[in-house]
Amino acid sequence: MTISNQFNRKESIESNSAPKRVLVIYGPRRVGKTTILRKYLDSQKDKRVFFGVGDDIKMRQLFGSESRDDILDFAKPYNLIAIDEAQDIKKIGLGIKMIIDEYPEKEIILTGSSSFNLSQEIGEPLTGRHFTMSLYPVAQSEFDCSRFELKNRLDDFLIYGSYPEVLLTDDKNQKRRILDELVSSYLFKDVLILDKIKSPDLLLDITKCLAFQVGGEVSMNEIARNVKSDVKTVQRYIDILEKMFVVKKVRGFSRNLRNEISKKSKYYFLDNGIRNAVINQFNDLNQRQDIGALWENFVFMELYKKDSINRLFNTFYFWRTHLGNEIDVVLETDGILKPIECKWNMNTAKTPKSWIDSYGQQSEELKVINKDNYLDFLL
Repeated sequence: MTISNQFNRKESIESNSAPKRVLVIYGPRRVGKTTILRKYLDSQKDKRVFFGVGDDIKMRQLFGSESRDDILDFAKPYNLIAIDEAQDIKKIGLGIKMIIDEYPEKEIILTGSSSFNLSQEIGEPLTGRHFTMSLYPVAQSEFDCSRFELKNRLDDFLIYGSYPEVLLTDDKNQKRRILDELVSSYLFKDVLILDKIKSPDLLLDITKCLAFQVGGEVSMNEIARNVKSDVKTVQRYIDILEKMFVVKKVRGFSRNLRNEISKKSKYYFLDNGIRNAVINQFNDLNQRQDIGALWENFVFMELYKKDSINRLFNTFYFWRTHLGNEIDVVLETDGILKPIECKWNMNTAKTPKSWIDSYGQQSEELKVINKDNYLDFLL
């Protein structure tokens, strides 16, 4: 039995939906949004349910028409309306606003694999009328198995990630094929349909630059030089990658002290497998020079997924001074700072004196997350 048969999603539509609110489920393609939605719809036996998809030409025509009478006539018979990949439907936000204003008792669920497109379509029309739910690759806390089993699979998580499809097989060649197809889908099917993205080669080069800089501050000027482009184009492409759920941006923590780095950002990949597929590196850990980057990316995203699932409302930062003092991850909640170092082998790390001098009264003790104790922090 593969470990894939032992995970249970903790995010649920039941716990995120609310009366008179549209529920918008965000997340990358093939992460399980449709599965969760269909499972929920199957459980609603006592309701009249409509299920549609964003690439249905009739749905596009209906909402694109902006005809209030036609849209309300469509919605009238149903108690629950669900539209998958709704980012593909122009004017859907306006149409859904018409429905929810006329029929506030109806339950409406939208899913989208592009926060760029869908948030644009629903942003203004549904202001104050929707809640969001985010779904990511499977978190460590979502596996229904022992710590022993999870630790035995740690190498696989670091190399191949935790997309549901990837977890379905133990065959490493099949895992690579799935990840290569996912990268192709991300970078050449979804992202490139956006009007401002013209060059697939440039996009891939920029993504590779980010993959090689995981754990370090990213210089837009340096990437622009490396890919032979301009800074504005690089910034625009990276912004799209974030909104398409390929990378996650993290800012530097600063209280405006002159010696702190605050203008640069780090970028983590939402999934280690996607990161490794971008640079075509699937070697075993004992053959790699980037274990530190793999580990930091894994730990950061697991902390982020845990925060999302449990609604902990932490703000995530890194911290670094111009003199080279640094902390990998800083969590801030209600003014309390939680500094974290990600070290594959090390059990201890020294808290920088400049951190203690500046934030000692606000800060908890520095924690080190390594391959031996990581589950204490992630479960």
